[in-house]
Amino acid sequence: MEKVKVTLPDGSVREYEAGVTIKDVAYSIGSGLGRDAIAGIVNEKEVDADFKIEKDVELSIITIDSQEALEIIRHTASHVMAQAVKRLYDNVQVAIGPAIEDGFYYDFDLEETFNEESLVEIEAEMKKIIEEAIKIEKKVLPREEAFELMKSRNEKYKLELIDELDDQMISFYFQGDYVDLCRGPHLPSTGYVKAFKLLNVAGAYWRGDENNQMLQRIYGTAFAKEKDLEKYLNRVEEAKKRDHRKLGKELDLFSMQDEGRGFPFFHPKGMALRNALVDFWKEEHYQAGYEEIQTPIILDESLWHQSGHWDHYQDNMYFTKIDEEAHAVKPMNCPGGILVYKDSMHSYRELPIRMAELGLVHRHEMSGALHGLMRVRSFTQDDAHIYCLPSQIETELSGVIKLVDKIYSAFGFNYNVELSTKPEKAMGDDALWNKATDALQNAIEKNNLDYEVNAGDGAFYGPKIDFHLEDSLGRTWQCGTIQLDFQMPERFDLNYIGQDGEEHRPVMIHRAIYGSIERFIGILIEHFAGAFPTWMAPVQVEIIPVSDDQIDYAMQVKEELKQEKIRVEVDSRSEKVGYKIRDAQVKQVPYMLIVGSREEDNGTVSVRDRREGDLGTSNLAEFKENILEEIAAKNINTEDIEL
Repeated sequence: MEKVKVTLPDGSVREYEAGVTIKDVAYSIGSGLGRDAIAGIVNEKEVDADFKIEKDVELSIITIDSQEALEIIRHTASHVMAQAVKRLYDNVQVAIGPAIEDGFYYDFDLEETFNEESLVEIEAEMKKIIEEAIKIEKKVLPREEAFELMKSRNEKYKLELIDELDDQMISFYFQGDYVDLCRGPHLPSTGYVKAFKLLNVAGAYWRGDENNQMLQRIYGTAFAKEKDLEKYLNRVEEAKKRDHRKLGKELDLFSMQDEGRGFPFFHPKGMALRNALVDFWKEEHYQAGYEEIQTPIILDESLWHQSGHWDHYQDNMYFTKIDEEAHAVKPMNCPGGILVYKDSMHSYRELPIRMAELGLVHRHEMSGALHGLMRVRSFTQDDAHIYCLPSQIETELSGVIKLVDKIYSAFGFNYNVELSTKPEKAMGDDALWNKATDALQNAIEKNNLDYEVNAGDGAFYGPKIDFHLEDSLGRTWQCGTIQLDFQMPERFDLNYIGQDGEEHRPVMIHRAIYGSIERFIGILIEHFAGAFPTWMAPVQVEIIPVSDDQIDYAMQVKEELKQEKIRVEVDSRSEKVGYKIRDAQVKQVPYMLIVGSREEDNGTVSVRDRREGDLGTSNLAEFKENILEEIAAKNINTEDIEL
């Protein structure tokens, strides 16, 4: 019998008879490993546990409790869910059902509408399927046979998918009475699915195209252990409480109106929060050597042809006519910023030039994709464009990275970094792209940042660094970005006069830190659950008079605090003090000042913290000094973000 050599991650080599499976190898190492083995990685490709090794390979064994197993568990759970739905509903058509971050989904075409009761029934059927421990087998069929198989089962969506595949051999997974078109890998049997939960139902167009059939999408999640599932479900419940749309309404920060779908309306308290973020942004950018500009929202269509947006982005743009000439509402600020640079001749002595813009942009989003402040049709990008010499690239990139770190630190965010490389549809030649990518990589490494490479996800004009924030619920949000661009200077014929008296091309760096102010506010609302640090709280101090007799004194205290630009309100309602205190706490006001006759007589205030409660009596000057120090230091109370 022919022998094969299997090289394990520790470098050890084991010899087996050809045809040995991943499961067999695992059992040969140890019975515990054999029981836990659910798949393998053979020569960097994931395969099923029953995959037969026919030649020398490098092998890593995936166990049920490993991080790599999660996607396989969830993908299998989606198939179990589809099988359950097929058992319960005779006339259902199944579409696609992948594993996703934190769970899985499956799309179904069914006249009957799924509801909460449906999910309970489907879960119960899934449990039966799991108890049956149905063996899951992969079979690769010739294209024609695959087509006939799905045709015999009346699976129109699967037939459409097969029709689009170039493969002559198509892979399926057989799971008892259920068969699914899939590349895998999967768990050895349905019995390996232990901890799962169906979460909700949503609408989804087939293939994400609003011109196609609307399907019903059931979302669920699955974990290797029940305790991990419980932890996740607790996090989901906490996320519901922190939903920025819910808190935005309760705290009177913003609203979304039918008259402007996808266009947020900021209320006075929301604007107070927004202005705090903007003021902070402006001060930090001034200190970092940026100058602020503003460019028009609507510009001639020809500009967008020149920039390349017409070819790469027009489906997301809005258009209009002015004096019978075609114009576009800007989806990005870059072309306008370029025109400001191009308006005058520049010397190498001026470079780097750093131009920052809080620019309102509009992008067409499908109505089904809109989500509070997180996905809107108009938003303010905190853009900046740096024009520099080639010799200044790495210094400027490092400067941006340091500024990003400083700003994110003010909110208590941890973050991770991705380097995104050239996409399929891109402008420019490979040499320039490689040069730009190398420069970004060097800047990341010189700043000692850990990073991952996100191949093919760069902008159409250049590679980029993306910053992903981690919030208090452990979720990540892509906000900041740095993009190195050799293309736009070419397309717009940008120049500077060099030391030799000749014209040269500057290098252009695009960057944003908040990304979108609206979305950043949404993230902050959920991160802090509305309990913003004092420096950004819409109302920093609530003055609560004990009776109507102290209203004049309360107003006097308010005016003194306002002189220091402290955001302050007086609750003059004819309600009991306890009620007013609870209301201020619900509104997450950092400090309450209780003023009764004694405080008025002594010229003092009784201070309450929203978390710590009564802090005792203080004279107003002392309170002012303390709160102004806290605001200036941008202190963050970790209790405000802990679950």
